Amino acid sequence: MPTPFDELKPKRRSSLFAGLRSNFLTGLVVIAPIGLTIWLIWAVVGLIDGFVLPLIPDGYTPDVLLRRLLGPWVRELLGLEGAIDPSFTPRSIRGIGVIIFLIFTILVGWIAKGFIGRSLLRWAEGLVESIPVVRSIYSGVKQIAETVFSQSDTSFDKACLIEYPRRGIWAIGFISTDAKGEIAKNNQADSPLISIFVPTTPNPTSGFLLFFPKDDVIELDMSVEDAAKLVISAGLVYPNGKGGVETVDASE
Repeated sequence: MPTPFDELKPKRRSSLFAGLRSNFLTGLVVIAPIGLTIWLIWAVVGLIDGFVLPLIPDGYTPDVLLRRLLGPWVRELLGLEGAIDPSFTPRSIRGIGVIIFLIFTILVGWIAKGFIGRSLLRWAEGLVESIPVVRSIYSGVKQIAETVFSQSDTSFDKACLIEYPRRGIWAIGFISTDAKGEIAKNNQADSPLISIFVPTTPNPTSGFLLFFPKDDVIELDMSVEDAAKLVISAGLVYPNGKGGVETVDASE
């Protein structure tokens, strides 16, 4: 004979699974960014090490030099003389390649800022410009590097709303700068043109460069960082207008 308590059992089971599901998704939200960040850093460090360390002669790698300098002293201190296999090959110290790469890059930058370095750089670029295929590759890579690693203060000013790709559909964009040159000269709109970068989801590094009349652009109070979070999360993370963000509950 059924009792009133029988009706509560499925609800309890459902509530239990819902709680476990909510806890699991919350744990993913916490673990995923940390784990992916650590993995990405570890992978990048290993990639740089794998590129730099093979260029160093075997007898002069940092781990071998450290073994030569500290090995006898450490073995004598610990009373391990003769306990280590002579054929032992020390493992490569992860991150040493990154340090060598940083030192080398800083040295190259310091030389390039000098008169001799600038002269050599102009001569090398002139030589590259005379080679058809290499010229195109070098110029493209140089423009990308100058854009990504530029030390100037140029950046996106504000986040905005624009009607794109047609009237009635709105997209988030980033205000870059006022249109200049031929773009501004051929402007037939009633207001000045401004350049808007419209990012794609979930990868905001790709997108579209559009020129909109200033009167058609709605500036937002949210910061560029909050707008980027909104784009990356595909609308799951919304700024709350108080300097923070509201995250959509994944368990709903």
